Amino acid sequence: MRIALYEPDIPQNCGALIRLGACLGISVDIIEPCGFLFSDKGLKRAGMDYVDSADIVRHTSWARFYEDHRQNSAGRLVLLTSKGADPYTGFTFSPGDTILLGRESAGVPQAVHDAVDARLLIPMRPGMRSINVAQAAAMVVGEALRQTKSFP
Repeated sequence: MRIALYEPDIPQNCGALIRLGACLGISVDIIEPCGFLFSDKGLKRAGMDYVDSADIVRHTSWARFYEDHRQNSAGRLVLLTSKGADPYTGFTFSPGDTILLGRESAGVPQAVHDAVDARLLIPMRPGMRSINVAQAAAMVVGEALRQTKSFP
């Protein structure tokens, strides 16, 4: 199981997701460019001392990440998106899945939507736009780890 962040905008969310990955033993892929310097104080503050314990892989672009994923992973690329049709609660996760999260400000472009193996949403009340990316990841990763019996 992996988490992938597509061009993250907010260092505090990125730091929180790195911390989540460190605590749960999940690798974190950062697909650049980021909307902040990777040495940003907000990233370090949110990640605290967990950044050193995390397995972080930085990719210079979506194309590089996608190529690496297809060559080195037997798992699926699963996008969390408010434009998805299938709720994550009905999806059957596998241990090799990579859960992909879009930019806080803009999600992911159509080319990324077209490249993934599944597009999942978190059911929400009508009129609500989206859940914070770090909170959404925690919800879905928790369910994925529960299903695959992969909690540390």
